[in-house]
Formats: sequence, structure tokens, C-alpha cells
Amino acid sequence: MTYLAHTAHAQLAALWLSCVGWTLTAVALGLVQWRVWQVSDREVISSGQAWVGVWRACFNSHTVVTPGFRVMHCRYITLTEAFAPPEIVAGQVLMFLSVLVGLCGNAGGVYALRNVYLGLEKSSPIRLSFLTTGALCLTAAVMSLIPLVWNISSVVTNQTIRFPPEFKLPPEPDSQHVGCGIGVGMVGTVLMSVSGIIFCRYRLPVRPQSGADSREAAGGRDNPAFDSHEHL
Repeated sequence: MTYLAHTAHAQLAALWLSCVGWTLTAVALGLVQWRVWQVSDREVISSGQAWVGVWRACFNSHTVVTPGFRVMHCRYITLTEAFAPPEIVAGQVLMFLSVLVGLCGNAGGVYALRNVYLGLEKSSPIRLSFLTTGALCLTAAVMSLIPLVWNISSVVTNQTIRFPPEFKLPPEPDSQHVGCGIGVGMVGTVLMSVSGIIFCRYRLPVRPQSGADSREAAGGRDNPAFDSHEHL
């Protein structure tokens, strides 16, 4: 069996990048600080700052506190909510799918590297395994990039969300900016993209020539002129 371990060092590093990127994507999905609202009325929102994520909207308050929290009020945003803007719904769906596809990509990377370093399956299509892994990582990156960029665009254009009264949020913020949740997601997306490209660039080494061909190449071909002199 051909020794291939030396050909996949870059892909081993790519697997590490992919795992870190996948972890950051999953963390970003759960963070509430996607969009940070600044409000002037601090009667309810004590800090003057509210956070809007893809699943929840929260703020610190001394007057309205959600059970289970000490100084925070949170309300969940579901897919069926009529007020939920399309970029939030896209974030809920695509970020979740990105986590699932990225997990499959990491599993594919482990499988491909296992065959390269351990050679447990001699007939396995190694290059195809790396290509599939790279395609899954790139797909996961695109899935997460869409809602991230969409929400950034909404923040830059100061788009508001008409929350119902139970959210205790104003009709629109005085100002808003991008939160750390989007930043974490963007870093994860970049890492997943880089790892996907590295996986797709894997190349099998060129096979050496067969024994007869290699001996012929090593010994050189007979010179016809030399043969003619021998027969004289």
C-alpha cells in the first residue's frame, strides 16, 4: 500500500480549522448579541441597551425580570411570529442547517484523514472523501454567511423590528450597531471557508512507474549506432 501520511498535513490543519469554525458557528447561533439597540428611555431598560439575537431579545432591567434571571428580561422569537423579519427567520433556519452540515463535514474530514494516516480501508476513494468534506465545509460557510451579511445590512440601514408589547422594547431604537454574535459567526464562517478550500485542494501523489519501465529508464535505451559497431 502506498504511504500517504506525508501528503495530508495541510488537511490535518484544515480539520482543526473546521472544528474551531464549527464551534464558533454553533456559539454564534446561541448568542443574543447579534444586533445591539441603544435606547434613551431607561425606565424599563435600565442599561439603555437591548440585544436582539436570532432566537431571543433581551435587556437588563430592575423592574421587569424574566423568571430564572436576576436582572434580565428575555423573550423568545419563534419562526411563526408574524413580526419576525426575514433576516431573523433566515438566521434561525440557515444557521441551524450550517451547524448540521458543518458537523457532517468534520466527520468526513476525520474519515478521510483516518484512511490516509492509518490506511484502514485500502479501497477507499481518498481524494473523493476530501472533496466531499471540502464541499460540505464550504456549503456550511455559505449557509451561515447569508444571514450574517443580511443582519449586518439591516443594522447598517437601521432597520427596526416591530416587537409586540410583551417584549417591552420600543418601536425603534435610537441607534443600533453590530454585536459580538455576528462577529463570532463571521470568524467561524471564514475558518470553515478556508478549511473547505484546503480539503478540496488535496492531491494524490503521482504513482511511480512500473518495475519494467523503471528499469528501462534507469538503464537507458540501447543505442542503435553502438549495436552496429559491435557487429562489424
